[in-house]
Amino acid sequence: MRHALGVNGGRLLALEGLDGCGKSTQAERLVGALRAADRDVLATREPTDGPSGRRIREAARRGESLAAEEELRLFVDDRAAHVEEVIAPALRAGRVVVTDRYTLSTVAYQGARGLDWRALLAESEARFPRPDLVLLLEIEPAAGLARAASRGAPLDPLFERPAFLARVAAIFGAIDRDYVARIDASAGADAVARAVVECVRERTGLL
Repeated sequence: MRHALGVNGGRLLALEGLDGCGKSTQAERLVGALRAADRDVLATREPTDGPSGRRIREAARRGESLAAEEELRLFVDDRAAHVEEVIAPALRAGRVVVTDRYTLSTVAYQGARGLDWRALLAESEARFPRPDLVLLLEIEPAAGLARAASRGAPLDPLFERPAFLARVAAIFGAIDRDYVARIDASAGADAVARAVVECVRERTGLL
C-alpha cells in the first residue's frame, strides 16, 4: 500500500495492455498533456535499463525462452529496483509518475505462461505502490499483432503469438480493481489520446 511505503506525496499512473495497443505512444502523449498542465512529471517504463531489465530485453531479442519462474524473478527484481530508485523518490517528491507497463503486465503475461495470476496480483499489491490509475488499453490480439508487425521489427516468438496474447487478454479482462480504467485502443491514436486525457481528468483531476 502506498501509505505503508511512505510514497503518498505524488500520483502514479500506469499504461498497460497487449503488444501493439499503443501504450508507448499514449504514455508519451499523456506526459505531454500533463506537462502542458504544469504538472511535474516523470516518464518511465518497464522493463527498465537496469541489469534485470537488460537481461529480459536480451532474451527477447535473441528469441530465448526463459522458464516462467526465472522470467518472473527478473521482472520482480527489475521492478523492485525501479520502485526503490526511481518511482518511490519521485512520489515522495510529489511528482506525477507515468510508467509504460507496471505490475499488471507481469500479472497478465506471466499468468498466461501458467503462473497463478491472482497470487501474482496479490503479491504485487502487497509489495509495490498501487497505482492511482491504470489506463488499460484494450485491443483484439490480432489487431495488436498487426500493429506490432507494422513497426518492422521481428515479432517476439514467445509473447507475440495470437494464442498467447488471447490468454493475456483474458487475464487483463478478469482483473477487477477500482484503479483500472479500460480504454478502447482500436481507434486511431488521436481518438485514444482524447479518451486517455478525459479519463485522467475524471479519475484524478490532474488535467
